[in-house]
Amino acid sequence: MFPTYRAAQLSDLEILLQFMQELYAFDRLPFDCEGACAALEGILQDSSLGEVWLIQLAEKPIGYVVLTLGYSLEFLGRDAFVDELYIQAAYRRQGIGSKTLKFVEDRCKELGVKALHLEVERENTQAQAVYRKVGFEDHDRYLLTKWIKE
Repeated sequence: MFPTYRAAQLSDLEILLQFMQELYAFDRLPFDCEGACAALEGILQDSSLGEVWLIQLAEKPIGYVVLTLGYSLEFLGRDAFVDELYIQAAYRRQGIGSKTLKFVEDRCKELGVKALHLEVERENTQAQAVYRKVGFEDHDRYLLTKWIKE
């Protein structure tokens, strides 16, 4: 399978929100549609935050990937995060995830990114295997998060 990638636009909000809801249900995460919509609008309108692509087969959207941009002294400059990667269940285990990560890596080179990060659920060993296969390494650290409330 040879996926293509199309930069997402504001007109893609509905399909992106559908894919996000499917991803969050798969990962058993709470989904806030209003908050997700605002966050998507933010990144779609400000490329300094990152980029969003629809993953397509024969121009049919089957998933999406989000790359967010940051900066790290530890990682020697611009770094990035595969914030979300989702492929619909019917299209998994066909190499699309690996090809998508290669696409993102190539885009990172164009953007001058020095290090690319991602996170994966501990139970999702199949995804971990894909990520390791394409060169991601476990740093034996925990990602900790604190929500900053207004």
